[in-house]
Amino acid sequence: MSLCNSWFCIEIVKFRGHRNIRATHKTTLEITKDKELTPRGDCIIGVSADKALHDFSERFRKLVSNSDSKLLVMVISDKGNYDIVSAEGHPKLSYTDENKIIIRKSTYIAGNTAGIKSNKSAIDINRKLINDLREGSEGLAIFIVIRKS
Repeated sequence: MSLCNSWFCIEIVKFRGHRNIRATHKTTLEITKDKELTPRGDCIIGVSADKALHDFSERFRKLVSNSDSKLLVMVISDKGNYDIVSAEGHPKLSYTDENKIIIRKSTYIAGNTAGIKSNKSAIDINRKLINDLREGSEGLAIFIVIRKS
C-alpha cells in the first residue's frame, strides 16, 4: 500500500520475525524477502517481507531521491512493541533491489539502500521489539518520506 501527495509518501511493508534474529549490527538494519535467516545475518530484523525497494512506488522513489528529504520508519510487532528510525534521502538512491531494504548509519549507497545517515542500526532497535520478532511475531514497517522544503 502507498499513499502519496506532493510533499510526502508512505509505503507499508509486512514481514515476519525469525528465531535467528540477533539485531546486533552497529551500522545497518535490514528487512528482506528471504524466508530463512542464518545467525550470520546480524543486521536483519525481518524476513518474508512482502516488498523490497524495487516494489516501492515511483512517487516514493522520486521524493526520497531529493537531498532535502527525510525518511522516517516505524517498525511495529503484532505484540505492540515499536521503534522509530530516521534517515536521510539522497539523489543517488536508486531503490532497485528486488530482495532487500537496508537503512544505513553511513553514507554508503547501493541499490538496496533505503536511507543514509540513520540515527539507529539493528543494535539500537528496542529490545522488546527484537524479542517479539525473534519469537516469530509478524511485523510492519511504515516508511514515510517527507520533502523538507
